[in-house]
Amino acid sequence: MKKKTTKSSGNVFVDLGFDPAEAAVLQMRSNLMSDLRLRIEKQKLTQADAAKRLGIAQSRVSDLVRGKWDKFSLEMLITLEARLGRTVRVEFAA
Repeated sequence: MKKKTTKSSGNVFVDLGFDPAEAAVLQMRSNLMSDLRLRIEKQKLTQADAAKRLGIAQSRVSDLVRGKWDKFSLEMLITLEARLGRTVRVEFAA
């Protein structure tokens, strides 16, 4: 049986049928959540410690590490990155 493959657009959300503008925001949110989870993991922070560093409730850290992307706006994720001393930049592709 031959399987059909389709080349990715580079944004999984576009590939899933989201409007390109919404897909761009979803991709940014996904990238930021992934980065925040990795930072928490690399620094071996407990959820309670991460909550203190990020200035949010432990339950919100739980949502973050469990990938509940629908609970975080792009603005909030950028704020959390800043609270870890990181700068978020948006790059434009032609």
